[in-house]
Amino acid sequence: MKPILKLYRGYANEQELIVMGHVFKPTTKEDYDFQKKNFKNANSVIRMFRIGTQANADVYLHLNGKKIHTKTLNDGYFKFCIPLTEKSNYGWIDYNVSILYRNEEIKETASFIKPHEGNFGFISDIDDTFLVSHTRNPLKKLYILLFKNVYDRKVYADVVSHYQALSTAGRNNKTEQNAFFYVSSSEWNLYRFITQFTEINQLPRAVLLLKDIKTSLTDLFITGRGNHNHKFEKIKHVLEFYPNLQYTLLGDDSQHDPYLYENICKIFPVNVKAVYIRQTGNSKKEKAVIALKNLESLNVKVCYFKESSEAIAHSKSIGLII
Repeated sequence: MKPILKLYRGYANEQELIVMGHVFKPTTKEDYDFQKKNFKNANSVIRMFRIGTQANADVYLHLNGKKIHTKTLNDGYFKFCIPLTEKSNYGWIDYNVSILYRNEEIKETASFIKPHEGNFGFISDIDDTFLVSHTRNPLKKLYILLFKNVYDRKVYADVVSHYQALSTAGRNNKTEQNAFFYVSSSEWNLYRFITQFTEINQLPRAVLLLKDIKTSLTDLFITGRGNHNHKFEKIKHVLEFYPNLQYTLLGDDSQHDPYLYENICKIFPVNVKAVYIRQTGNSKKEKAVIALKNLESLNVKVCYFKESSEAIAHSKSIGLII
């Protein structure tokens, strides 16, 4: 059996390319099937959290005729941060990475985005922002993750039309898309599930920035919980990587998004145009209302909404979408 090479979507600006992935130990089943029903889906999810990773494995990025070598970290994760010296195209661009196993090359292809010149960038949470997940009820969230397959999972009403409008906001050429990032406290284990879900529901193609991979079954029971510093650091990194964009941050009030976004706006006082927070309970949270009022005093447009139709109307009212 061969080791498994998994690549994730990367991103680039004029100076640097960042691409990443994992090397996994051989397994009898190469991929997880999130389309099966009930216990078969649960089995796929459980297997995903029991996967073994390969530390210090040799990995090669093939770029502009060069072969760049690195090794995986202790958890099998690798990341290439490469200075770009040659001009490249814009939009989604393919890249190739390979590993060697017994003198055989195992090569995979994924893509990275180099955004067309434009004004806007979008950073969205996933669970309970566009994917109905019931984060406020950990047992219900776990049940849905295990027993609802990728086709049974739901998006909120009108969220797709809102995100599609945002992805081409401010662009005359509608084939050009704004940079979209999905930042979540979910782990890399769920990468394929999330990308499949967004494709099925026609959400904008985005770079995913997730939490460190987990390799024990106990981690499954606390997936998406715990420390949210990871989200803050990832969002901060995106704003530093593309400093000339005006950002819209989209999240929900089930965990820490309002306060994370408040801190981001304080550090980047001219970069954030608008903040959208979905109300997940029966009433607005007082602490979230206070945080958003504070953002308004920093000249950030805010929308604390129950239905995505309210968010769409707000985006139109501030000229973000037509």
